[in-house]
Amino acid sequence: MTSGQTGKVWFVGAGPGDPELITVKGQKLLAQAGAVLFAGSLVDRAATLYAPPGCVIRDSKDMTLEEMTAWLIDQTRAHATVVRLQTGDPGLYGALIEMARPLSAEGIEWAVVPGVSSAMASMAAAGESMTLPEVTQSVIFTRVEGRTPMPEGEDLASLAAHRTTLCIFLSITLMYKVEAALRAAGWPEDAPMLVVHKASWPGEEKILRGTLADIKQRCREAGVASQAMIVASPTLGALHWESLVRSKLYDPTFTHRFRKASA
Repeated sequence: MTSGQTGKVWFVGAGPGDPELITVKGQKLLAQAGAVLFAGSLVDRAATLYAPPGCVIRDSKDMTLEEMTAWLIDQTRAHATVVRLQTGDPGLYGALIEMARPLSAEGIEWAVVPGVSSAMASMAAAGESMTLPEVTQSVIFTRVEGRTPMPEGEDLASLAAHRTTLCIFLSITLMYKVEAALRAAGWPEDAPMLVVHKASWPGEEKILRGTLADIKQRCREAGVASQAMIVASPTLGALHWESLVRSKLYDPTFTHRFRKASA
């Protein structure tokens, strides 16, 4: 770069863990990056293998927000492409806006490359669908309150009252709160539950199935206490149901602009 120019910061979603689940665009940006700041406590280090020789690579797990933004700003003075590699999607439970604001204040250009969320990867690993016709057509991404408080009206019991698919992030150590919220919302003890630990991580993924009554014990027995997605949904186990309501889009009696009804 010429003197006085600054590079561009790309917030790239690394996906849920499997380095092959990063997007093609994300991989291309890593391949041309001069500097990469990656979330080492969450992102499989294999994702940084796409970076070229000589690339400055820094693990952010021991850094504060201020240290991360300062590092990114400093690297844009030397490199045209700087990548902040984040787990899943940068806009979901990440510090995207907190990091982007100082960049904007410095006049540094930045952009986001979306990534595959662990919610999608967990359901894919388990062979489950988040939605089914006439069962549920809505999905809620949420968490339970821990050190970070929940905004008013977003407590899990209130959200669970909708009886739709719940993908519960960052809450495996608070399973007792998850159970209490679902019970308060009227979910029965035999409601199916799914927990996926390190979804898509090669050699580390664990898929646990149970019910509201026993899922906490199953997690304890499997030693799952971190990096896990909790799913409560009326769609779980549908592969083995005796019958399903058919999707109208593919029903032979349904006409749409690409196909006329054939029956």
